Amino acid sequence: TTLVGYLTASFMLSSLTSRYILEQQTIETVWTILPAIILIFLALPSLRLLYLLDEVGMSCLLTIKATGNQWYWGYEYSDFKGMEFDSYMLPEDTLETGQYRLLEVDRRMVVPTKTDVRMLITSNDVIHSWAVPSLGVKVDAIPGRLNQTSFM
Repeated sequence: TTLVGYLTASFMLSSLTSRYILEQQTIETVWTILPAIILIFLALPSLRLLYLLDEVGMSCLLTIKATGNQWYWGYEYSDFKGMEFDSYMLPEDTLETGQYRLLEVDRRMVVPTKTDVRMLITSNDVIHSWAVPSLGVKVDAIPGRLNQTSFM
Protein backbone atom coordinates (compact mmCIF):
# COMPACT_ATOMS: atom_id res chain seq x y z
CA THR A 1 0.00 0.00 0.00
CA THR A 2 2.78 2.41 0.89
CA LEU A 3 4.71 1.68 -2.31
CA VAL A 4 1.67 2.05 -4.56
CA GLY A 5 0.64 5.24 -2.76
CA TYR A 6 4.13 6.68 -3.13
CA LEU A 7 4.31 5.82 -6.84
CA THR A 8 0.86 7.28 -7.48
CA ALA A 9 1.73 10.52 -5.69
CA SER A 10 5.08 10.79 -7.46
CA PHE A 11 3.49 10.27 -10.88
CA MET A 12 0.83 12.87 -10.14
CA LEU A 13 3.26 15.49 -8.84
CA SER A 14 6.13 14.86 -11.24
CA SER A 15 6.42 16.91 -14.43
CA LEU A 16 8.54 14.23 -16.10
CA THR A 17 5.65 11.90 -16.87
CA SER A 18 4.57 10.60 -20.20
CA ARG A 19 1.11 10.96 -21.67
CA TYR A 20 0.75 7.14 -21.83
CA ILE A 21 1.43 6.69 -18.11
CA LEU A 22 -1.25 9.18 -17.12
CA GLU A 23 -3.93 7.65 -19.37
CA GLN A 24 -4.41 4.52 -17.24
CA GLN A 25 -4.00 6.13 -13.85
CA THR A 26 -7.72 6.06 -13.07
CA ILE A 27 -8.07 2.31 -13.47
CA GLU A 28 -4.90 1.72 -11.43
CA THR A 29 -6.30 3.87 -8.64
CA VAL A 30 -9.59 1.94 -8.70
CA TRP A 31 -8.02 -1.53 -8.58
CA THR A 32 -5.71 -0.43 -5.79
CA ILE A 33 -8.34 1.19 -3.55
CA LEU A 34 -11.24 -1.21 -4.22
CA PRO A 35 -9.59 -4.33 -2.66
CA ALA A 36 -8.61 -2.26 0.39
CA ILE A 37 -12.23 -1.16 0.85
CA ILE A 38 -13.46 -4.74 0.42
CA LEU A 39 -10.99 -5.96 3.06
CA ILE A 40 -12.16 -3.28 5.50
CA PHE A 41 -15.80 -4.28 5.00
CA LEU A 42 -14.87 -7.92 5.63
CA ALA A 43 -12.78 -7.18 8.72
CA LEU A 44 -15.12 -4.87 10.66
CA PRO A 45 -17.96 -7.40 11.25
CA SER A 46 -15.40 -10.08 12.12
CA LEU A 47 -13.76 -7.85 14.72
CA ARG A 48 -17.16 -7.01 16.20
CA LEU A 49 -18.02 -10.72 16.50
CA LEU A 50 -14.63 -11.46 18.01
CA TYR A 51 -15.22 -8.95 20.81
CA LEU A 52 -18.82 -10.11 21.34
CA LEU A 53 -17.67 -13.72 21.76
CA ASP A 54 -15.24 -12.62 24.43
CA GLU A 55 -18.01 -10.99 26.49
CA VAL A 56 -19.17 -13.01 29.48
CA GLY A 57 -22.75 -12.48 30.56
CA MET A 58 -23.52 -11.01 33.96
CA SER A 59 -25.88 -13.86 34.91
CA CYS A 60 -23.15 -16.07 36.41
CA LEU A 61 -24.04 -17.47 39.81
CA LEU A 62 -20.50 -18.36 40.89
CA THR A 63 -17.20 -16.58 40.31
CA ILE A 64 -13.88 -18.37 40.78
CA LYS A 65 -10.49 -16.73 40.47
CA ALA A 66 -7.64 -19.02 39.37
CA THR A 67 -4.08 -17.75 39.83
CA GLY A 68 -1.23 -19.61 38.14
CA ASN A 69 2.01 -19.94 40.06
CA GLN A 70 5.26 -21.67 39.16
CA TRP A 71 4.28 -25.17 40.34
CA TYR A 72 0.63 -24.92 41.38
CA TRP A 73 -2.70 -23.17 40.89
CA GLY A 74 -4.40 -21.07 43.55
CA TYR A 75 -8.21 -20.94 43.57
CA GLU A 76 -10.41 -18.37 45.28
CA TYR A 77 -14.19 -18.62 45.43
CA SER A 78 -14.85 -14.88 45.59
CA ASP A 79 -18.56 -15.28 46.41
CA PHE A 80 -17.66 -16.92 49.75
CA LYS A 81 -15.44 -15.41 52.45
CA GLY A 82 -12.11 -17.11 53.06
CA MET A 83 -12.73 -19.93 50.61
CA GLU A 84 -9.41 -20.36 48.84
CA PHE A 85 -6.92 -23.18 48.40
CA ASP A 86 -3.86 -24.23 46.43
CA SER A 87 -3.86 -27.19 44.06
CA TYR A 88 -0.59 -29.05 43.41
CA MET A 89 0.00 -31.61 40.67
CA LEU A 90 0.52 -35.17 41.87
CA PRO A 91 3.97 -36.68 41.26
CA GLU A 92 4.08 -39.55 38.77
CA ASP A 93 5.15 -42.13 41.36
CA THR A 94 1.97 -41.52 43.43
CA LEU A 95 -0.50 -41.99 40.55
CA GLU A 96 -2.94 -44.88 40.74
CA THR A 97 -4.29 -46.89 37.83
CA GLY A 98 -6.70 -44.81 35.74
CA GLN A 99 -5.34 -41.42 36.80
CA TYR A 100 -3.99 -39.11 34.14
CA ARG A 101 -0.36 -38.02 34.20
CA LEU A 102 0.07 -34.20 34.40
CA LEU A 103 -3.68 -33.73 35.02
CA GLU A 104 -4.21 -35.18 38.51
CA VAL A 105 -3.96 -32.82 41.48
CA ASP A 106 -4.14 -33.13 45.26
CA ARG A 107 -7.12 -30.75 45.65
CA ARG A 108 -9.53 -30.41 42.76
CA MET A 109 -11.60 -27.33 42.00
CA VAL A 110 -15.23 -28.24 42.65
CA VAL A 111 -18.12 -26.52 40.88
CA PRO A 112 -21.87 -27.17 41.15
CA THR A 113 -23.75 -28.77 38.27
CA LYS A 114 -26.16 -26.85 36.02
CA THR A 115 -24.78 -23.51 37.21
CA ASP A 116 -23.23 -20.69 35.22
CA VAL A 117 -19.66 -20.31 36.45
CA ARG A 118 -17.38 -17.38 35.62
CA MET A 119 -13.63 -17.99 35.78
CA LEU A 120 -11.19 -15.13 36.26
CA ILE A 121 -7.73 -16.34 35.31
CA THR A 122 -4.39 -14.64 35.92
CA SER A 123 -0.79 -15.50 36.73
CA ASN A 124 1.84 -14.39 39.23
CA ASP A 125 5.04 -15.21 37.39
CA VAL A 126 5.00 -16.60 33.82
CA ILE A 127 2.40 -17.51 31.19
CA HIS A 128 0.35 -20.57 32.19
CA SER A 129 -2.54 -22.35 30.53
CA TRP A 130 -5.64 -23.18 32.58
CA ALA A 131 -7.62 -25.96 30.94
CA VAL A 132 -10.45 -28.40 31.62
CA PRO A 133 -10.46 -30.73 28.61
CA SER A 134 -13.83 -32.32 29.42
CA LEU A 135 -15.53 -28.90 29.34
CA GLY A 136 -13.66 -27.73 26.25
CA VAL A 137 -12.23 -24.74 28.13
CA LYS A 138 -8.67 -23.49 27.78
CA VAL A 139 -7.52 -19.98 28.74
CA ASP A 140 -4.04 -18.51 29.01
CA ALA A 141 -3.03 -17.00 32.34
CA ILE A 142 -0.82 -13.99 31.68
CA PRO A 143 0.88 -11.91 34.41
CA GLY A 144 -0.77 -8.51 34.77
CA ARG A 145 -3.84 -9.47 32.76
CA LEU A 146 -7.17 -10.79 34.01
CA ASN A 147 -8.74 -13.15 31.44
CA GLN A 148 -12.21 -14.48 31.89
CA THR A 149 -14.35 -17.29 30.57
CA SER A 150 -17.57 -18.97 31.56
CA PHE A 151 -19.05 -22.43 31.42
CA MET A 152 -22.02 -24.37 32.73
